[in-house]
Amino acid sequence: MSNREKPILGITMGDPAGSGPEIVVKSLALKEIYDICRPVVIGDGACMTEAAAIVNWPGEIRAVSRVDDALFQHGVIDVLDLKNVDMKALVRGQVSPMAGKAAYEYIEKGTQLALEKQTDAIVTSAINKEALNKAGYHYDGHTELLAHLCGVKDVSMMLVGGGLRVTHVSTHCSLREAIERAKRPRVLTVIKLTYDAMRKLGIEEPRIAVAGLNPHAGEGGLFGTEEIEEIEPAIQDARQLGMNVAGPIPADTVFFRMLNDQYDVVVVMYHDQGHIPLKTHGFYEGVNVTLGLPIIRTSVDHGTNFGKAGKGTANPQSLIEAIKLAAIMGRRS
Repeated sequence: MSNREKPILGITMGDPAGSGPEIVVKSLALKEIYDICRPVVIGDGACMTEAAAIVNWPGEIRAVSRVDDALFQHGVIDVLDLKNVDMKALVRGQVSPMAGKAAYEYIEKGTQLALEKQTDAIVTSAINKEALNKAGYHYDGHTELLAHLCGVKDVSMMLVGGGLRVTHVSTHCSLREAIERAKRPRVLTVIKLTYDAMRKLGIEEPRIAVAGLNPHAGEGGLFGTEEIEEIEPAIQDARQLGMNVAGPIPADTVFFRMLNDQYDVVVVMYHDQGHIPLKTHGFYEGVNVTLGLPIIRTSVDHGTNFGKAGKGTANPQSLIEAIKLAAIMGRRS
């Protein structure tokens, strides 16, 4: 693949007080990343320079003001430098409004570049929700923030890792609210988003399984009627649209069946129903993909890891996998 054929990926640095800058350096230290994409970091040049020193990476941190100025050369990390971190005031491992504001600005800039087609995808390192809110940005997380920046409403989270792919009808809300969100229109929307995402991953006719909400998928109404009244009708709607959809399937068996190659992806009803099996099978390599955006966005599936910030010991595998997945999806966009 020639360099011009490789997708350009905007990689956000994440919260400056967390381990994000360090895992970005560790990831971009690998030649295999430059073999599949052209990465440019959206962050703070001084912070990235210190991160390189912390992890003992001998390459060059090169500040640029435009994506067009990037070299995309292994051994050189191009940083679109927003110059928004006061390094004298930065305390690694601690929540701060300054770091939250900086992290927001990286996401905002990365989204803008992707919407303008200056990049083919955005890959996000971790942010801290408390820092984000203390900086005045009141979002539950990346997904909701990106939906706002892109001006869309119908979005969903897909997790990929450990041989599993999982999409969610609801994520960051109470279990009580999650039950209320498991309605026919929303379930159908997530099935559609899942179908489109799988095709972008190269699976032309994805086999989609839909998990039930209740134990034993309701056991014919004995343990709840949501499957009968909401989930099954949504599945029938999807089938009418030509999609290969099975379910509702009891959540305690559907992941075993996927791991045995009966399905390509599972649609789950709420956060823990999908996160627990995926993190059990793919804790370090899990990737978060936001579905429903007009841009491609992948992300690490972990937090800022404040406990390891500044120590150079944080594991970069999730970010590496997020970059690889974005490169695949970026080539197909």
